[in-house]
Amino acid sequence: MTGGGIAAIIAAVALLILVLFIGVVLVRASKILVEINRSLAVVTKDVDLLSKEAEDIMANANNLLEDVNGKVATLDPVFQAMADLGQSTSDLNEATRNLTNKITNPGKKTGKVSTALKVGKGAVNMYRERKNKA
Repeated sequence: MTGGGIAAIIAAVALLILVLFIGVVLVRASKILVEINRSLAVVTKDVDLLSKEAEDIMANANNLLEDVNGKVATLDPVFQAMADLGQSTSDLNEATRNLTNKITNPGKKTGKVSTALKVGKGAVNMYRERKNKA
């Protein structure tokens, strides 16, 4: 055997080892790709279920929001009535304060009324005395 023959055998063995290595790598890569496809199928199925559930949740949330808005609309008149009642109570309190102030501080009008009553009483007494004399 010559040097060229030995070189050819070494090259053939190296090529055979390279082919075997590439074959092993390709077999492993194909197994990985099959597993990836299975995983993608499972993930796709799960994502579909999650998206369906999310749509159901959104629909329920929309229904709940509409219900709450309707109930709030029915409660608005109650709060308005309570506000009106509060205003009426405030007005009544103010009127009571004003009346109390007028009673406790009679002022000039009471003095005039009392003077008029005294004059009227005196006039009635004078009338009675004249009537009794006659």
